[in-house]
Amino acid sequence: MNMEMKWRVPIIIPSYEPDEKLPGLLQKLKERGFRNIVLVDDGSGEKYAHFFEEAEEKYGCRVLHHAVNQGKGRALKTAFHYCLWEFKEMPGVITADSDGQHSPDCILACAEALLANPNALILGCRCFEGEEVPARSEFGNKCTRLVMKYLTGITVSDTQTGLRGIPRAFMEQLLAVKGERFEFETNMLLETKSRKIAIVEVPIRTIYIEENKTSHFNPIKDSMRIYMIFGKFLFSSLSSSVVDLALFSLFCFLLKDRSWGAVTYITVATILARILSALYNYSLNLKVVFQSNGAVSTSLPRYALLAVVQMALSALLVSKLYPLFGGAEVLVKIPVDVLLFFLSFIIQREFVYAERKS
Repeated sequence: MNMEMKWRVPIIIPSYEPDEKLPGLLQKLKERGFRNIVLVDDGSGEKYAHFFEEAEEKYGCRVLHHAVNQGKGRALKTAFHYCLWEFKEMPGVITADSDGQHSPDCILACAEALLANPNALILGCRCFEGEEVPARSEFGNKCTRLVMKYLTGITVSDTQTGLRGIPRAFMEQLLAVKGERFEFETNMLLETKSRKIAIVEVPIRTIYIEENKTSHFNPIKDSMRIYMIFGKFLFSSLSSSVVDLALFSLFCFLLKDRSWGAVTYITVATILARILSALYNYSLNLKVVFQSNGAVSTSLPRYALLAVVQMALSALLVSKLYPLFGGAEVLVKIPVDVLLFFLSFIIQREFVYAERKS
């Protein structure tokens, strides 16, 4: 490793309405030896202009300005554009928050990890155990972590960390990724899976000043923005379940008194409903949910196999269980298909729409 290079890795710091913690951080970074600090004023206004003037004049920062507040995601993209143009030989950048949560030592550790893993996304991960951790930070991270693990298969210990090492090539790709505010950092994690980018975690100190009161992350408003990212996953599967259930009820009504030897009307109703709802679900998942670039010739047979297995399990379980509940087929089918829904999502994510590794 070129030891001089780690001090030249650009440090991006987006800032909105900063306080005295910002110049404190900049002074420590300068004393530590960092040379390329890019500060983004995200529309803070005249009241805060002196912080950015001081950053430029006293600490030698490159200061970029937004006329109005546009959000952390947009501030990061503005800095990405600048760094890609200005630092053409850089391996990537480090992003850090302006509120003093990230120490120069932790920033340096992430820079070293980026140089050692030039194709990976580096995450400076905090520990969320202990009395000093604010409840809103602990709750928000744990919820997002669990949702992300189940819905995307991405397992990280700190989903909301602002301390990240981002490789140059990934920076270029992120410029086209949606998200203008805090949801951009979650979208960044989602992109690692579709682009098969490794994630390397670097343990960092957990620093909360005044219980993180100065953070502009609103635990309700901004968490809703983040969780809306996952809405398409749930909408597709749940709407498909509604379509399937409605069709199943209709076919049960139409075929109630019919039988075909050993084949019951429940089996036929399940098959017909599942075929139609599966076609709806496959099309929605392919284009909207997983946005797979894989060949339909690969994903469609996989999906068909999954649909057949899921359909058979549903028919078998409902047929065996409904006599125990007074013949209420629909009431039995609901919990059965809820269970199969969770299993199906994981299989679709990891097998049906998974793209082949090059």
